[in-house]
Amino acid sequence: MIKPLRIACLALVWLIALVLLIACNQISPTTEPLVTAIPVEKITPSATAVPTCDPFTTPATSPPINVPTYTYQIINSYPHDQDAFTQGLIFVDGELYESTGIKRTPSSLRRVDLVTGEALQFLDVGNDFFTEGLVLWEDRLIQLTWQNRVAFVYDKGSFALLETWEYETEGWGITHNGRCLIMSDGTDTLTFRDPDTFAEVGRLIVQDQNGPVRLLNELEFINGQIWANIWRSNRIVQIDPATGQVVGNIDLTGLLDPATLTQPVDVLNGIAYDEGNGRLFVTGKLWPALFEIELIPQNSE
Repeated sequence: MIKPLRIACLALVWLIALVLLIACNQISPTTEPLVTAIPVEKITPSATAVPTCDPFTTPATSPPINVPTYTYQIINSYPHDQDAFTQGLIFVDGELYESTGIKRTPSSLRRVDLVTGEALQFLDVGNDFFTEGLVLWEDRLIQLTWQNRVAFVYDKGSFALLETWEYETEGWGITHNGRCLIMSDGTDTLTFRDPDTFAEVGRLIVQDQNGPVRLLNELEFINGQIWANIWRSNRIVQIDPATGQVVGNIDLTGLLDPATLTQPVDVLNGIAYDEGNGRLFVTGKLWPALFEIELIPQNSE
């Protein structure tokens, strides 16, 4: 009788333990474990983790061939403030917006009447900043500085300063392709930037059949191409935004007649495009005139 009694006692102990376990679970069925996984929906990625734009670039592997060259025909000539050291130029709603750097007067941001050349709105940026390229993104004007390495973001209507962005290179020209901001820094490299954060999202090296094209300055995005003034020249290049290849050369030699000048002028710089009417405008630093031109194919290189 001793062995069965021992077995019965062990069974009773197990039964009591099982009952207690069930009772504990019924008393606190909602008790959470000490370690829990963070729900996926609560994880917030950083602002720069997923860019809001994609440059869609594929660097070119071979030099371009049969690149067309264009000359020009002057369609109209308009007055331009000869104290304006033009760095950035855009055309919006029938008016020009212009960024000027330091030369004869302090740096500025201007809204300009195309026909009269008169500044309808003027913001004195001062002498501490050498302002450069200009672009409109949605309802914000973005103005670069040359070596201050800061971009100013303004309200388009009031010119009120909304914020500033910092970058690590020089600032020369800026435009956009509808997705990304595109910036030049005087080298052969264009930088694609997120329009909401100014974070860099890609780079593109510009080249023609002779190699890298340097001194890329003022930019404009026209009919799917990036157009760039080449500093200290009368040349504008048309660039494939996917490969960086130069696909067209524009020679504006002789555009400004020296016989009409009463004061010294500086280099060609400033491209603006009236997308609605297909009008192309160009000017230069301290030029007394702004020209509407039409391109004329000249030859193929």
